[in-house]
Amino acid sequence: MSRKLMIQGTGSDVGKSLVVAGLARAFANRGLRVAPFKPQNMSNNAAVTADGGEIGRAQALQARAARLAPSVDMNPVLLKPQGGNGSQVVVRGVVAGQAKARDYQDWKPRLKPAVMESFARLSAARDLVIIEGAGSAAEVNLRANDIANMGFAREADAPVVLVGDIDRGGVIAQLVGCKVVLDDADAAMIEGFIVNKFRGDPTLFEDGMRFVAARTGWRALGLVPYFEGAARLPAEDAFSLRGARATKGAGVVIAAPLLPHIANFDDLDPLKAESGVDLRFIAPGDPLPAEAALVVLPGSKATIADLAALRANGWDIDLFAHVRRGGRVFGVCGGYQMLGRLIRDPHGMEGDVAAAPGLGLLDIETVLTDTKTLVAVSGRAPTFDAPFHGYEMHVGETAGPDCAQPLLRFEDGRVDGAQSRDLRVMGAYVHGLFADDALRAAFLARIGAEAAPLNYEQSIDETLDALAAHCEKHIDLDALWEIAR
Repeated sequence: MSRKLMIQGTGSDVGKSLVVAGLARAFANRGLRVAPFKPQNMSNNAAVTADGGEIGRAQALQARAARLAPSVDMNPVLLKPQGGNGSQVVVRGVVAGQAKARDYQDWKPRLKPAVMESFARLSAARDLVIIEGAGSAAEVNLRANDIANMGFAREADAPVVLVGDIDRGGVIAQLVGCKVVLDDADAAMIEGFIVNKFRGDPTLFEDGMRFVAARTGWRALGLVPYFEGAARLPAEDAFSLRGARATKGAGVVIAAPLLPHIANFDDLDPLKAESGVDLRFIAPGDPLPAEAALVVLPGSKATIADLAALRANGWDIDLFAHVRRGGRVFGVCGGYQMLGRLIRDPHGMEGDVAAAPGLGLLDIETVLTDTKTLVAVSGRAPTFDAPFHGYEMHVGETAGPDCAQPLLRFEDGRVDGAQSRDLRVMGAYVHGLFADDALRAAFLARIGAEAAPLNYEQSIDETLDALAAHCEKHIDLDALWEIAR
């Protein structure tokens, strides 16, 4: 029989996803068959699974930590915020429809069977399933029909460990407050707590740990220092980017505007890992830096709305000036669509706007389709004479004269992407291109940056190993195994 343990949080971005990833690798290192599970996730950072669906990027990372191939059963419900259309609802990897926030509450009873079936299937062949909650355990206003936190824990009889974030302040109130607002039956599911992201002398918080334990009756399971390697791992969503201001660093400047519905921004993580690159996410209200050698337009879950936001921020003017100065531009997926002359949405996939003019930096046009492409791909990039691997995750078909110079050629003979005649503006649908070391090195050479001797994929596994060691040192794993049932 598989044991189960649920990691919930006092709020969003308290570090639940990384704790689950670290525990998954740590328990896997102990010889256990471990699987991650998140009943419901809300994120536009997604990954394609081997079984042809999509799940949250965090669950794909957790699967890697557990040394498993990602599966749609690991995240049976994925909500992808889509601007005017509310959220796209993905069930077991396939789009099931769109729902506004209030309307989605009526979906939950219908989704619970799929959630529980995925959980049962995942549990059948595992020693331990580590479940991640969503947002805050104390969202009592959304408790009815809940499938993400205490509702799932009660249904699955999963013991809960609550994670609080001391870095944001008020962690004692976070944890004790959860006990106060939860009803008795829900609070009884919580067996212990972890204080995450601690900085400084841990002895200064010993009284704090004892206070929380005394007020709640929960076991203190760990005071976890801030894990400096967190920035090297793909993030669950853009929460941590909001409100950020770009800081100047060393290396060739690559700038990416922080669009409201930015998606799959982990495409840029391999560039961020390069010592010769100064990657800057540009917040709304800030101009694109004139010193940038490259501007990347990342993926978007609402391309037309994000194109309007790009113009509202004046980034289109900055971009045109950048191109006139000889700068380079690269568009990924939705960013690629924005670079063309026109985007049409005849099926209303993104809302009420039927068509919008693009930036006109590529001679292409895009039609948003009512079917979604989800597939892992590989091949070669002829322009860079380098291999690539990645995945497609998009609605839309793009064509035009600049597609005669495709960026990518797949192993099955298909092509993807387009390039301007001077090869300074280019884009493609495929995500994950920069994870290939040879392609990334060739690309960086084009913009005058020297690639470090970096094996990016190996660095991710090394970071997961370091995270597991961090969890082993600062969390009582034996107690967690005892709590799991």
